[in-house]
Amino acid sequence: MNPREKTQELLYKLDGLTPSDAIAWLAAEYPGEVTFSSSFSYEDQVITHDILSNNLPVSIFTLDTGRLFAETYSVWSSTNNRYQTNIKAYYPNNEAIESFVAHNGPNAFYDSVELRKSCCGIRKVEPLKRALKGNKIWITGLRAEHSAARKDLSMIEWDESNQVIKFHPILHWTTEQTKEYIRKNNIPYNPLHDKGFVSIGCAPCTRAVREGEDFRAGRWWWEDADKKECGLHVHEAPAVSGNV
Repeated sequence: MNPREKTQELLYKLDGLTPSDAIAWLAAEYPGEVTFSSSFSYEDQVITHDILSNNLPVSIFTLDTGRLFAETYSVWSSTNNRYQTNIKAYYPNNEAIESFVAHNGPNAFYDSVELRKSCCGIRKVEPLKRALKGNKIWITGLRAEHSAARKDLSMIEWDESNQVIKFHPILHWTTEQTKEYIRKNNIPYNPLHDKGFVSIGCAPCTRAVREGEDFRAGRWWWEDADKKECGLHVHEAPAVSGNV
């Protein structure tokens, strides 16, 4: 069975399950090979809560780019304390980032799309590949509301670049549904969300979203809208719709 056929099979088997039950099923099906990437966003905190409060055997990691907001580090610490865990961090290769900054300056990402993508490649994409190594399933907190490009995304997809199956358990949750889950379960969350920050990444590349703006308007706001991806999530055409 090729990877794309496998994604279709998984969509069928997970159909109708709650996010927690779906994650538990995957963890049982792929023991020791399921991992979750967290940026400590609303969405990621929901999934972290499901994993840790239910003692699901899924590893959790984060990418520390070295340019995160202080509030992000704060919610990271709060999460570790709340769930008595120690979320693993992956960092950029020091030689690569030292060379990039030496040749281009500390804020080169403002100068061109190419330099911004190079920065993202060093700080995010390469560490992600290390984090995903040895895993079969990558769980993410992507939601369809976050961008037009994700509206038709399948809940299960094959990631050719990282050779892994991706699962987006709350892809179809609304923002209000996500916030309500946070409130109901008293889950730690990034206080920047209360200040208009929707998608929170590196501090120099993220601003609050103004009223009426798109969800992704606060990320790399100086670039054209069609260029606003960092390379972590590269999607192919969806296979089949799922209702997990």
